[in-house]
Amino acid sequence: MTHVPMWRRWARMFGADPARDVEDELQFHLLMKVDDLVEQGWPRDEARKEAERLFGDLRSVRAMGEQMGQEMQRSKDRRDYWGEFGQDLRYALRTLRKERGFAIISVLILALGIAANTTVFSVVNAVLLRPLPFPESQNLAWLRADRGMDEQGKATAGLSAVTYTVAAFEEYQQHNKSFQSVTGFNPFYGSSEYTMTGRGEPRPVVAVMVAENFFPLLGVRPMLGRHFVHEECVKGGRLAALVSESMWRNQFGADPGLIGQTITLSKMAYTVVGVLPASFDFGAVFAPGQRMELFIPAPMAEIRNWGNTISMFGRLKPGVTVAQAQAEADVLFPQLREAHKDWYSDYASTVTGLKEFVSGKLKRSLVMLWCAVGLILLIVCVNLSNLQMARAAARSKEFAVRSALGAGRARLCRQLLTESFVLASAGGLLGLGMAYGLTFYFAHQDSIALPLLSSVTLDWVAVAWTMGIALSAALVFGLVPGLRLYSGNVQEALRSSGQGMTTGRRHERMRSTMVVSEMALACVLLIGSGLLLRSFLKVLDVDLGFQPSRAAVIKIDFDDGGKLERRGPIVQEILRNIKEIPGVESAGIVDMLPLGRNRSWGLTAKGMQYPKGTEIGAIVRIVTPGYLGVMGMRLRTGRDFTWSDGPKSDSVVIINEAASRYYWRGEDPMSRPASINGRQAKVIGVIADVRENTLEDTADPEMYLTTTQADPEGAELVIRTSQRLESLAPAIMRTLRTLNPGQPAAELRPLQHIVDRAASPRRFFVMLVTSFALLGLVLASLGIYGVISYSVTRQTQEIGIRMALGASGGQVQAKVIGNALRLAVAGAALGAVGSFVIARSIATLLYGTEPSDPLTFVGVILMLCSVALAAGYIPARRASRIHPMTALREG
Repeated sequence: MTHVPMWRRWARMFGADPARDVEDELQFHLLMKVDDLVEQGWPRDEARKEAERLFGDLRSVRAMGEQMGQEMQRSKDRRDYWGEFGQDLRYALRTLRKERGFAIISVLILALGIAANTTVFSVVNAVLLRPLPFPESQNLAWLRADRGMDEQGKATAGLSAVTYTVAAFEEYQQHNKSFQSVTGFNPFYGSSEYTMTGRGEPRPVVAVMVAENFFPLLGVRPMLGRHFVHEECVKGGRLAALVSESMWRNQFGADPGLIGQTITLSKMAYTVVGVLPASFDFGAVFAPGQRMELFIPAPMAEIRNWGNTISMFGRLKPGVTVAQAQAEADVLFPQLREAHKDWYSDYASTVTGLKEFVSGKLKRSLVMLWCAVGLILLIVCVNLSNLQMARAAARSKEFAVRSALGAGRARLCRQLLTESFVLASAGGLLGLGMAYGLTFYFAHQDSIALPLLSSVTLDWVAVAWTMGIALSAALVFGLVPGLRLYSGNVQEALRSSGQGMTTGRRHERMRSTMVVSEMALACVLLIGSGLLLRSFLKVLDVDLGFQPSRAAVIKIDFDDGGKLERRGPIVQEILRNIKEIPGVESAGIVDMLPLGRNRSWGLTAKGMQYPKGTEIGAIVRIVTPGYLGVMGMRLRTGRDFTWSDGPKSDSVVIINEAASRYYWRGEDPMSRPASINGRQAKVIGVIADVRENTLEDTADPEMYLTTTQADPEGAELVIRTSQRLESLAPAIMRTLRTLNPGQPAAELRPLQHIVDRAASPRRFFVMLVTSFALLGLVLASLGIYGVISYSVTRQTQEIGIRMALGASGGQVQAKVIGNALRLAVAGAALGAVGSFVIARSIATLLYGTEPSDPLTFVGVILMLCSVALAAGYIPARRASRIHPMTALREG
């Protein structure tokens, strides 16, 4: 038998070698046969050849042996692996069951981190990563009409500045070469608002006017029924409607026989021709935060003279890019304008992908939010690694004994990793449940005006993401103590297992370093959230131009036959009766409230000359006398409307300061008449600017006309009261129903809700980032507490000796708290440097706040130090109560 070299024996530690084993076995049998032949008198060389001849084909035997050896080794490896894994798993479960406190805290911490990451990923996936819910949605592109003012960058006013006339829509639809098809819809939902009667009490219904090819272009097929046909899309054609799945289910009881039935909308009979699928949510894509229930064909012939009323998008031809479509639009629109000089205004169109149009503005905010939860996961992993290291240190004697009894270090590391995976699996499942609840909550929040939020769901991609981050977390917080154990010394572990020893300082330094990193990450999160929070408070503190407190609004309906002569007495009667209700201090009516839908009309100062392309018009609101006072709007000069400003008197208008600055260019507006769509009107007042579109944007030109001289698009009754709305709403509804039995059911809403809705996207991001930052702060404080508490436990004998030598309890407390403060200050310093760099990357998300805002930086650092003091106080107090004799006996 041959001697096996020592290097071969060591190599076996890295795995079996079936080929070498087969070769050894063959050589053994050959040598045995050679020795037999030599004993029979054969020369050794001839005996070797004879043995090989008698043995047969060595190559075939060797190959067969290697194949059998490899199969046997694989089978053995599988049995050994699953056997050892089962042992590790059972041992991990027994160990964690004994240490329930550690297991529960670890699972909860991990679940919070995973839930935060999974929830934010679900939002990012729905809004940014996932395609729009239409077939081949990457080929859909949006066209926006850009009619700006001048080189000074003044924003345009209202939806009318970014939409098209019917003529422009039809011309582009006919002459463009980039799109397979172009479609559109009317975004001025107020002009298509109806009262549905005949099915329970009257209720308001918002109907979206869409082009004939709207649904076919999107690839949306009705769940029941059919699309619109051409005869239903022309003037004088049959009145038809498509209803949403939610309206079909909630209003019509999911009746499959609804198709072909008629519904009464504002006294007109519409035939229901189809029910749209539940997967189609118009509001999620085109009107964030709103639920549209009804769709009717846009009567192009009727709305042709309404001005800019069409939002346009299309499906690109195969191989055509957005850039190519933009290049064609840059050439085509000037040509069309030259051929049709009677168009309302110039069109300079911007073409973007529909997905970019819907969610592009949120990209930076969502990426920032994603990074924030990534930091949370890092803090969670560092915290759990700290806990695992403390636990591994406490078990160092156990591991040393197991190692001395023959357990390899790799096996011990695998045991720690198995325990980590058990914790990660439990944390992942719990985090998945939390994430499901959070995503369900967000998907049903109509008050948050974010696109595609209603489509947020915990799909298989989010589940896979959860599994991935759970496994990654297990590797991170299990690998650190495992590597620490792998690099340790068994004899050193046996010697340093006593509590009173001063060894293991390197272990404590590592834990302290990890806590410093936790504090730094928490500092970055807190400063970022602090900057966003200060920006949000600045947004809420802007001068709205009106007073939402103690004001409420309700949608009303009245029938004036479209005649100015009848409208005045009707609305006067409504307001008189409403004001007689106890608790109502004042009341007024407007067709479109600020921070909601809007439209603009042409406005100039008569006789004033403007540079070409700068006459963009102004947002127009049609109001009753007294509305400005009810809203708390401030007249800078002039007077409010009166009921004497009727249809037979001179036309009058009230403008805001932005319109005065731009169109009257320093002149007194009341000295020069206004021209509104070519009609002259006298300026009787100037009011302070009102925030019309968003809280962040500056005011655009705006004008107010009276209901007795202009046709409103809808009616919102605004009241000011000191009473609770719940007690006032029934009386208001009874009064409205008395005046108009067809008054649809409507909710009395606080005006503040409109402001809150306008601020909801910023509030959403600030709320999440702040929550994550506070979670990071709590985790970091737990990390400090754990390190200081562990340090005090290991230094019990040392503290006892110091107190025996005369140290006071206060001195001991100061030393312990000082250690906590040093960790906090080091982490805060590193975090402040990192925050200064990161804050500049979110500068575009800030409003009225500098990225280097000193108040935020100083406040966060002081907060971290305060938390460190609180986290260090408990172990410091415990240390100061150690009795010297007790400490010496324990040593």
